[in-house]
Amino acid sequence: MAAAVSLPRVFKGRSVLITGGMGFIGANLARTLVKFGARVTVVDAMIPEYGGNTRNLAGVAAKVKVHRIDVRDHAKVARLVRGQDFLFNLAGQTSHMDSMTDPETDLEINCRAQLALLETCRKNNPGVRIVFASTRQIYGKPDYLPVDELHPVRPVDVNGINKAAGEAFHLLYARVHGIRATALRLTNTIGPRMRVKDARQTFVGVWVRRLIEGEPIEVWGGEQQRDFTYVDDAVEAFLLAAAREEAVGEVFNLGGPPPVTLQALAELMVEVNEGGAFVVRAFPAERKKIDIGDYFADDRKIARVLGWKPRTDLRAALTKTLAYYRKELPHYL
Repeated sequence: MAAAVSLPRVFKGRSVLITGGMGFIGANLARTLVKFGARVTVVDAMIPEYGGNTRNLAGVAAKVKVHRIDVRDHAKVARLVRGQDFLFNLAGQTSHMDSMTDPETDLEINCRAQLALLETCRKNNPGVRIVFASTRQIYGKPDYLPVDELHPVRPVDVNGINKAAGEAFHLLYARVHGIRATALRLTNTIGPRMRVKDARQTFVGVWVRRLIEGEPIEVWGGEQQRDFTYVDDAVEAFLLAAAREEAVGEVFNLGGPPPVTLQALAELMVEVNEGGAFVVRAFPAERKKIDIGDYFADDRKIARVLGWKPRTDLRAALTKTLAYYRKELPHYL
């Protein structure tokens, strides 16, 4: 079992750069780092179709340096990389469907920009500690469950291919150039500040919005199993990965409480909301082509190496998320 580490002590007074820092996980990470006393800089292009939202930093914005920069603007990003102790690399295009209709943009953001960022670090700040946000999408349709880190990487969409390449660049630079990089393969992350406008980030966001607006949830299929990580737990995983040298050059799955079917998730959300409804529909043909079926992660490696485990069960995660959006929904539409 990994020895305990004091995260506030690790990050207090340190310089931290977060790409995608106005987005869901990035902003929650920034808020925690501000609380720890870190000097936080965030980069975000604030592209409307993605997750950036100024509301995400409400209450801490004065303590964060915000740069509205696209990660594809390599020269501007290079200036910000210099002098940073930590780089949390969360900038990305997250929509699986958008990656199929606009594969070039997905390639530029999730692949080419990642390579350029690593080159920038190699040339300007080779000692920076990097944690990259990868995804369970790179596995594709599982051969077995739960999925561990040794499972074949076999993406079913353009997004998965480009994210796999972005992850591979980080691991290559760790192995060949000594860049201290780690990749976290995220499963479905949920919680306050996630995108609820549409399903570009997570379908759960749309379900939350529909419940609060009094509309029925649409469940496609319903029997697929998924696991979910509450955002505070995901943030802790990023911080532990950055703080521990044992994580350098490694990939880790994140998991969550026991998996549930999508129909069971809808039932639980209606129950937690104390009202609402859902309807089960056939899977849309265009989505069915890239659906991976059942997925849930084996997260024993990160538990063993870093001592991370999810602390928030699904009911508590949904309760906190719904409570947040009952107050904040107008800021996310």
